[in-house]
Amino acid sequence: MKIAVVTGASSGMGREFAVRLGYFYRNLDEIWVIARRRERLERLNLASRVPIRIFAGDLMKKAVYKEYHKTLRELGPEVRVLVNAAGFGKSGTFCDIAEEDRKVQTDMIDLNCRALTRMTQMTLPYMGMGSRIINLASAAAFCPQAGFAVYAATKAYVLSFSRALGAELKCRGISVTAVCPGPVDTEFFKVSGPLSSSLKKLTLAKAPDVVRQALRDSRRRRPVSVYGMPMKAARAGAKLVPHSLILRAEESLLYDE
Repeated sequence: MKIAVVTGASSGMGREFAVRLGYFYRNLDEIWVIARRRERLERLNLASRVPIRIFAGDLMKKAVYKEYHKTLRELGPEVRVLVNAAGFGKSGTFCDIAEEDRKVQTDMIDLNCRALTRMTQMTLPYMGMGSRIINLASAAAFCPQAGFAVYAATKAYVLSFSRALGAELKCRGISVTAVCPGPVDTEFFKVSGPLSSSLKKLTLAKAPDVVRQALRDSRRRRPVSVYGMPMKAARAGAKLVPHSLILRAEESLLYDE
C-alpha cells in the first residue's frame, strides 16, 4: 500500500496539499490526513481522487499519535510523501501575547516544532528510496522578527531541521523540502491576527499557487521552496543585510503602528 500523510489537513495549506497530492502522485492508494476537525476531514473525500483515511485528533496530545502508530504497524504502508503542515502563529510582542494568554507561545513551539519532529520520527521507518518529506516552514524563518518572535523562531527550527535531515537522508534516497512562503491567503490570520503591514498585503499569495510550487520543488528534490519573487528577494536580503539592521527596521515599524 502506497500512501501520503498530511498533518493540518482540515484547512489552509494542509488541506490544499491533501487535495493536490492525489493528482500529483497518481500511484497513491490512500492519503492519511490528521487534524482536529473531523467534519472537515470527512469533506476532503469529496475533493480527493484518492481514498482518505482520517485520524482526527490534536497533535499536542498523545491519543492521535497512538492511533497513527498503531495503524502504521498493522498495515505497514509505504509512505511516499509526508507533509508536515500543522502549525499556527500569533503576532504581537512577546510580553503582550504572554499577558493575553501565557500558554499560546509554548503551544506554538509544541505544534510547530515538537509535533513536526515527532511525526517525522514515527513515519521515517516506513519511507524508502524516492520518498519525500515536505515541511511547512515560512519566510519568517530567514531572520528574527520583532512582533513575531516565537513564530519566526519555530520556523527557523523547521528550516534548519529540514536541511540537516535532508543531508542525513540523501544516502537513503529520501528528499526533504522546507516550504518557505510569505503571507498566504488562508485561515492562518484568524489566529495570528489580521495583516497590518501594507507590504505584506501586497505580497499575499494564494494557497494553490504555493502548494503547486512546493510539490514541483519537492519532485526536483530541492531543499527549500520559496514562492514568488518578493519572498526570494527577502531570502537573499536576509543573507546579505545584518540581522541587527533588519531588527532595527522591524522595531521602528512595530512601535510606529
